[in-house]
Amino acid sequence: MSSAVRPVPLLLAAAVASFGAVGAALFTQVAWGMQPCPWCVLQRLIFVAIGTAALLGLLMRSRLMRRVMAALMGLLALGGMAAALWQHFVASKSASCNLTLADKIMSATGLDRALPLVFEATANCADASAPLLGLAYEFWSLGLYALLAVVALQAMRRQSFFG
Repeated sequence: MSSAVRPVPLLLAAAVASFGAVGAALFTQVAWGMQPCPWCVLQRLIFVAIGTAALLGLLMRSRLMRRVMAALMGLLALGGMAAALWQHFVASKSASCNLTLADKIMSATGLDRALPLVFEATANCADASAPLLGLAYEFWSLGLYALLAVVALQAMRRQSFFG
């Protein structure tokens, strides 16, 4: 098996891309004033969860556990895709994001209070809908989630049970 398709580089790339997405979101927030809504910060949390699952997969010696972490990454990526689509087609058309599922999840985690720069929603959904290089911000997330889902599938396939 060539190193280009082995699961270790795939998991490492997924971790770097996931944490990089959160870093990029923070940069646009701080440098360009693009304030996040509850669905934005929920997507940040999902990226952090995918990156964490990828790193845990890298630490696992068991092929089965690497496969489990890759499967978890894939499920999280699908959830992220759903959140991005919901943000674009539903939440961005709403005047308020208060007490939406995203708001409730973020509030329940306590991360909005523990790490407000990263996880506090400071805009409503309609105001947070902004383009980045001509494309709605949430579609950038959607594309990365789709790519991470493919990476997760490839990492799972590379973890055969028989060698």
